Formats: sequence, C-alpha cells, structure tokens
Amino acid sequence: MNLVRSNTPEQSRERSGRLSADDWAQAALDLVAEQGVAAVAVEPLARRLGVTKGSFYWHFPSRDALLVAALERWEKVEQETVFGQLEAIPDPRERLRALFNLVAHEYSSHIIYSELLKALDHPAVQPVIGRVSARRLEYLTASFRQAGLSRSDAQHRARLAYAAYVGFLQLNLQLHQARLQHDEFEAYVEHVMMTLIPAP
Repeated sequence: MNLVRSNTPEQSRERSGRLSADDWAQAALDLVAEQGVAAVAVEPLARRLGVTKGSFYWHFPSRDALLVAALERWEKVEQETVFGQLEAIPDPRERLRALFNLVAHEYSSHIIYSELLKALDHPAVQPVIGRVSARRLEYLTASFRQAGLSRSDAQHRARLAYAAYVGFLQLNLQLHQARLQHDEFEAYVEHVMMTLIPAP
C-alpha cells in the first residue's frame, strides 16, 4: 500500500517556507522503510530534508513524538487507501480477490510493516501493530463470513490468510529468500486466492 503524499517536502517548503509535521512524519516513514525504526533520529532527518533541527522542534517535542506521528500516519493512510478502495465492491469473493491483489502488489507498505514487526518491543510500535493486525483480521473474518463460511471457519480462514501474508514477508524481507520471478509470483498469488477464497 503506497503512502499517498499530497505534497513533497520541497513543495511544502516552496509553499510555506517551512516543513509541515506531515513532511517530517513521511520522512520518518521513509527512513523506517530504508533502515528500520532505530534509524529514526532528528539530525539525519534534518539533513535529509535540508533544514535545521529547529524546524523539527517547531512541530515535535521529541523523537518519540515524531515516531508516534509517523506510525499514526502509516496506519491512517493504509486504512483509507486499502479498505476505502474495497468498500465499493459488493460481492465478498470479488472483494477478497481485490484485497489479495492489492496487498500483493503494494511493496512499500510491506517493507514498513516488516520493519515494524522487527521492533515490536518498542512502546510506540506495539500498539499500532496490534490495532492494524486486529483490524485486518476482523476485515478478513467479516469478508469470509459474507462469502458463506461459518463464524468459526471464517476466523480460521482469516488467521490462515494473515499468517500466509506475514510468513511471505518474513521469507522475502527478513530471511532474504530469493524473490520469485514475476510470472512465478503472479501464479503464487493466484494459487493463494484459489486456496483461501471459498468457491461460490
């Protein structure tokens, strides 16, 4: 799920002469994706954005406050872009197919999520991952229920689908298994959908 940016930091500077809090939060997310949660720090971000640390302290009292804002931004944008796109699809099976396809082809959010999983011991990260995971499982369960499964089967299928997602990320981003070629990956995604989405 790509994080949608209404303005780049450079555009924001041209408009207001000062970076916004969202610019700092987005820059922090970019750094999380590249180097992990531990890499988020005021000085390297200020250098990256071409401003002084004073710009940071105009918006945030601390590095942890910035990290919280960045994670809230990721959570909010992900919820709006993913679930918002799917609401218009009335058929639950087609909605599940659209969800699986969307998730399979949004690389940037996978990297951020994978880095957050590595930092679950951080007090700012754990509640966000907890909320995001609970929301995803609830959505999957509801969709499988609407597709005709019993409550118990829908819950099991939702856990299986989510476990497949997290496991695939770990294989590729943490265990560094060789990435599948395009055709192989598309075949894998199709196989997952055929396996997990109930037949009409």
